[in-house]
Amino acid sequence: MTCVYDFTARDIDGDERPLAEWRGKTLLIVNVASKCGFTPQYAGLEALWREYRDRGFAVLGFPCDQFGHQEPGDEAEIKNFCSTSYEVSFPLFAKIEVNGANAHPLYQWLKSEGRGILGSEAIKWNFTKFLVGPDGQVVRRYAPTDTPEKIGRDLAAHLPPA
Repeated sequence: MTCVYDFTARDIDGDERPLAEWRGKTLLIVNVASKCGFTPQYAGLEALWREYRDRGFAVLGFPCDQFGHQEPGDEAEIKNFCSTSYEVSFPLFAKIEVNGANAHPLYQWLKSEGRGILGSEAIKWNFTKFLVGPDGQVVRRYAPTDTPEKIGRDLAAHLPPA
C-alpha cells in the first residue's frame, strides 16, 4: 500500500527530501501561493506548526502557480516572502504543479486518496489542505476556505497527548 512516506520532493533550497523524514508524524500538506486571497493563512499555518510540532506534527508547504498566476516568484523569492511576511519556519518545497499531466506524484496520490467536494480529485485553488495521519495515510481533505484554526481543532485526535 502506498503512503506519504513513499514520496520525495525537492525542498525550497533545491535538496531532494524523502517524506519518510516525517515518518510517524501527523502532517498538514498544503499547496500555497504568495499572491492569493488566502495567503494570510500562512500566519495560521505557522501558528499550528509552532503549537504542535513538539507533539509530532508538521506543516509541509508546496508552492504552486497553477491558479491565477498567484505564485509568480522563483524559490528564492518565495522563501524570502514567506520568511519576511509571515516568519514561516515550517518546511517549504520547490514550486510544483498539483493538477494536470505534470502534477507532482505526491499530489497525484493525495488527490486519489482524499477527494474533494462531490468526489472530485482536482485541486480547485491555492491552500487546499490534506491532513495525513502518523500512518502516512490521508485522513481528511480541507478546502481553501477551511482555516488553519478550524483544522487545529481536528488535530487533537491525531496527536499524542500533551
